[in-house]
Amino acid sequence: MMAHTARNSNMNTLGFKKLQNLDNENAGARLGAKSMAVQKPAQRAALGNISNTMRTTQVAGKKVVKKDARTKTMVKSKATSSLQSVASLPVPVDNSKPDICRSPLPQVVDKMEVDSVESAIEAFSQQLIDLQVEDIDKDDSDNPQLCSEYVKEIYLYMRSLEKRMAVPAAYLDREGQLTGRMRHILVDWLVQVHLRFHLLQETLFLTVQLIDRFLVDHTVSKGKLQLVGVTAMFIASKYEEMYPPEINDFVYITDQAYTKSQIRQMEIVMLKGLGYNLGKPLCLHFLRRNSKAAMVDPQKHTLAKFLMEITLPEYSMVQYDPSEIAAAALYMSMRLLGSEEDGWGAKMTHYSMYNEDHIRPIVRKMAQAVIRNDAMTEKYHAVKTKYRSSRFMNISTLPELESDLIKSLAEDGEERM
Repeated sequence: MMAHTARNSNMNTLGFKKLQNLDNENAGARLGAKSMAVQKPAQRAALGNISNTMRTTQVAGKKVVKKDARTKTMVKSKATSSLQSVASLPVPVDNSKPDICRSPLPQVVDKMEVDSVESAIEAFSQQLIDLQVEDIDKDDSDNPQLCSEYVKEIYLYMRSLEKRMAVPAAYLDREGQLTGRMRHILVDWLVQVHLRFHLLQETLFLTVQLIDRFLVDHTVSKGKLQLVGVTAMFIASKYEEMYPPEINDFVYITDQAYTKSQIRQMEIVMLKGLGYNLGKPLCLHFLRRNSKAAMVDPQKHTLAKFLMEITLPEYSMVQYDPSEIAAAALYMSMRLLGSEEDGWGAKMTHYSMYNEDHIRPIVRKMAQAVIRNDAMTEKYHAVKTKYRSSRFMNISTLPELESDLIKSLAEDGEERM
């Protein structure tokens, strides 16, 4: 519990002042936290109050907390039927294999080698001097919440964690029932569920991360794929949210396809299968650091978030580390909306730890994902629909996302950009 608290504290305080309020999806949760501190919430029915917010009214001089009434209209029937139609395909029955075949738990490294960390910190600091790179943390010493004294150690540790919990490429291309298309349908549906539940953006990225890490070492049948998805979001919600949705909400959202007991059982299997290691860093953590270094405006930061979210359903992107995705998204955002000063120069290479040559292939795949998403029907691009709203600065409607530049990025990643 202490490690969890420290992790969330570190991750949430590393953002910089200008971009602390850019993550619009977190605003509702923060407001909800204030009101919930005054009044303990009553028990809610499925989807009765999933926004982490409460309304107070004045009755006879007393404050009365009312639930924010919401109808039970949901994308469940459409999305659930999509997954169930995939699950209904005829599959040869093999009684010799259970639905879920657990592999031995991965070895967990308890601590980092102190000598290597200290040498890495020294090299990092020396590079600031040698390359004459601006120290973006020099003015943060008076703010203890920004952890300027050991922010370098934090990010080096995060880089080691993402390597330790990496997902191999094409991990579904083995003998099994699942395909990349099924994963795409599942993640697209989870984006809609996440938006309907008004959850933090960290919860969505952690959900997809848990699904991929679990499926790497476990064989799951088609009929249980959606169960894995909702269970991953259930776990991620309890890990990230102050007031996570109830288990009844997830039963309802699957159109009663699974029971509470099945979700609890899958939760046990997933947690054991993951070795209870839920602390792999997210793209958002690295993006906030990179945006601080690049001093980008809110529009570029939001566009980078959109590009990162576009990669979530993409099966071809699973092998990249969160720090790589974050660097490529910001690079592409800066290119589409006009480069900052010297572009991706020594400063951005230093703080992201990736040069242009490294991230170009990732940018190419990301641009291809944007073009592919535009060509899809409305049925399977929930991310683009989500970012059309004013809440996200109408970012998915930018003409730059359909420009010749993005087409050139998608066609030739080796070209000097």
